[in-house]
Amino acid sequence: MHIEENKSLKKLNTFNIECNARRFAEISTVQELKEILRTHSNETLFILGGGSNLLLTKDIDALVLHVNLKGISIVSETNDHVIIEVMAGENWHELVLFCIANNFGGIENLSLIPGNVGTAPIQNIGAYGVELSDVFVSCKTIEIATLKEENILKEDCEFSYRNSIFKNKAKGKYIITSISVKLTKVNHKLDISYGAIKDILAFRNITNPTIKDVSDAVIEIRNTKLPDPSVLGNSGSFFKNPIVDQKSFTALRSNHPDIPFYEVSPQEIKLPAAWLIERAGFKGKRFGDAGVHENQALVLVNHGDATGNEIWGLAMKIQKTVGELFGVHLEPEVNIV
Repeated sequence: MHIEENKSLKKLNTFNIECNARRFAEISTVQELKEILRTHSNETLFILGGGSNLLLTKDIDALVLHVNLKGISIVSETNDHVIIEVMAGENWHELVLFCIANNFGGIENLSLIPGNVGTAPIQNIGAYGVELSDVFVSCKTIEIATLKEENILKEDCEFSYRNSIFKNKAKGKYIITSISVKLTKVNHKLDISYGAIKDILAFRNITNPTIKDVSDAVIEIRNTKLPDPSVLGNSGSFFKNPIVDQKSFTALRSNHPDIPFYEVSPQEIKLPAAWLIERAGFKGKRFGDAGVHENQALVLVNHGDATGNEIWGLAMKIQKTVGELFGVHLEPEVNIV
């Protein structure tokens, strides 16, 4: 296995940030991964997947392992459902397209989310009313310290909104090598509750949508709102939608009666971070090469040569302003390194 020195990571992170890895190795098999973990156990490691949920603010003084495991296989199948195992290095959207082509339903609302499969459980990716945890069965992992292979079931992943055990008490403990998901083959349960999906289906005169119809609608929405990382560096939604208690929301709504909201529970209200950022005056603004996208205030962008620190500085400026104006803290969805 070849280890490169001083490797540029610009093409391996969707923000297109120019920074280097002190040492770098491409991993294409589980055996390669176990071998490099065994032979470099005394070296600081940095695990890199699709680079889509990541803001690099400095060079990585470590051995960067780019997990690029490939493959999709059927684990089990009935007349109604199929369980497929997907290796960590598969591109997420390519997986969605594979499922659409095979009439496997359940992740069509997650179309066009950037990144690779291996990082999807860490973040419990979600969009338009659907989360990975809705279809997740388990993931195969390697424990870095012991090289033990372990299959971690859904109930042990502690999934919540954009969160999992892999971001908390198991952070840095495992490398995910594959995930298994359970999908429908017939009688797909479509979620078209998101308003824009309904509008697009109605415009197209589709009254009995297929999973492809839903996927196509989501792709159209995302293409309208979200820039292509290969054209304009970004990592999708930079901040989580904040959740506030009912008392805080009542006070906020008295000053901002038009604020959109979603009731998570009788005690908790979710607010759209994009609305808060736009009302704070940041939508479409540019600070050097770091900026906020003109069509979606939740997306921070690299217009060319922004550094990770410049984008992070803009994010903190947004946090501070939104906090002062609305009394709401915005938490990054992106991992800051």
